[in-house]
Amino acid sequence: MPPGPFISQDPKVVALLDGKSFPVLFDVTKVEKKDLFTGTYMPSTDLTGGYRILSYLDPSEPKHARLKQLLFFLLKSRRDHVIPEFQASYNELFETLEKEVAEKGKSSFQTANDQAGFNFLCRAFFGSNPPDTKLGTDGPSLISKWVLFQLGPVLKLGLPKYVEELLIHTFPLPPALVKKDYQRLYDFFYESSGSIQDEAEKLGISREEACHNLLFATCFNSFGGMKIFFPNMLKWIGRAGIKLHNRLATEIRSAIRSNGGKLTMAAMEQMPLMKSVVYEALRIEPPVPLQYGRAKKDIVIESHDAVFQVKQGEMLFGFQPFATKDPKIFERAEEFVGERFMGEEGEKLLKHVLWSNGPETQQPTLGNKQCAGKDFVVLMSRLLVVELFRRYDSFDIEVGKSALGAAVTVTSLKRASF
Repeated sequence: MPPGPFISQDPKVVALLDGKSFPVLFDVTKVEKKDLFTGTYMPSTDLTGGYRILSYLDPSEPKHARLKQLLFFLLKSRRDHVIPEFQASYNELFETLEKEVAEKGKSSFQTANDQAGFNFLCRAFFGSNPPDTKLGTDGPSLISKWVLFQLGPVLKLGLPKYVEELLIHTFPLPPALVKKDYQRLYDFFYESSGSIQDEAEKLGISREEACHNLLFATCFNSFGGMKIFFPNMLKWIGRAGIKLHNRLATEIRSAIRSNGGKLTMAAMEQMPLMKSVVYEALRIEPPVPLQYGRAKKDIVIESHDAVFQVKQGEMLFGFQPFATKDPKIFERAEEFVGERFMGEEGEKLLKHVLWSNGPETQQPTLGNKQCAGKDFVVLMSRLLVVELFRRYDSFDIEVGKSALGAAVTVTSLKRASF
């Protein structure tokens, strides 16, 4: 796997190619997850204040449990802010899209989503509105540049191949070039997250280390996920066509009406098609498709039709769509089937939805590497679909390519007619 020499010391991996072999990557008794969040190389800790961030820690390391506990505290303490802040931020997004479509006949979902997503996360997690601070509206562009310095070795930017190979795939980009940008982000998070830092000190984590981890969890994990997954989900729903749009609009609006016109968690539980559509988008195009693990001991791994011996120390690699589009597990595996996870039989398939670095039917714990914000990501993805079809009967899009996710341009929005 890329990258090659000068960045990765050993690019060799054992690839897991189906839904039966892939889950060994989640078994922390068999694989170590230390320093392999980005693959066969680890970005310089100069990009994260000198600290190894939670994503790079193995559960056996003492700090792993304390830092993950801090993220659980953040999510629990701010849960009542998620729905109202999402609605406020994404209402602004829809107004921007409508205005631009009316004026120019099209609007970039990416640009509007970057701003709305970052504002939402900062308002929901920290009660801070970036445009009212020194950071202004610069957050998304600062993050994109900082992420490039971490993921550059494995990204395709669309430049001529030899230019990309020389510029970003052969030598690590010097962290000094984004030091000022990162400091601006850090100062914003340090000033905004005082109460969470207080909790960190009770857990034995310094305020500084807590802040670097909160920045990473918000900007890399959460914002990065929204930046990739929201356009991808919009792409699949847009392509599915008007019949699915009508069914979603009808289900979503009637559930909200029967809950007194308010959007609540209870109302969303009465939207089985909407829930299934979100899971199907997470299945067909997981936002983080590459996962790694290093064998802790000699192990035997079974695929559907063979058995393999893997030696201690070998790097295991999985391209998740090989597992989540495995035709021996999913019928019409390559197709987007909106109702796939509805009903009793559909729900049984959720154990094969793996986007969170674990099965959808399991929960993150202090002792595993499943995404701490698993339920939060599902909730905000559902909120996007709900708010979209609460407001519009249907929409049209054009899809292009970008380095992260799909480049989605909205070309029409049909306002709600019932």
